[in-house]
Amino acid sequence: MTIVQFNEMRTLPNSEISEAIIQTEKELFNLQFKKATRQPFKPHEIKSAKRRLAQLKTLLTMRLDALEKKRSNTVTQLLKKQNYMTGNF
Repeated sequence: MTIVQFNEMRTLPNSEISEAIIQTEKELFNLQFKKATRQPFKPHEIKSAKRRLAQLKTLLTMRLDALEKKRSNTVTQLLKKQNYMTGNF
């Protein structure tokens, strides 16, 4: 397993980020299950999986917030333009 840097994550499309989130959550669950059942595992993998999950969720949230802001700005501009055209100030 290779460690993906945050800058490399930023180039992924939203669909791949969502898939990576699901995959990382499954990986984290399996690692925690191994820990609970005292099976052999590498403890540092839990920390790196949690960090990767947080980075992916942060990136997806940032993109969705930017999209929401862009969409609301477009609606606001459209309403202003429409009110200007109709003469309702």
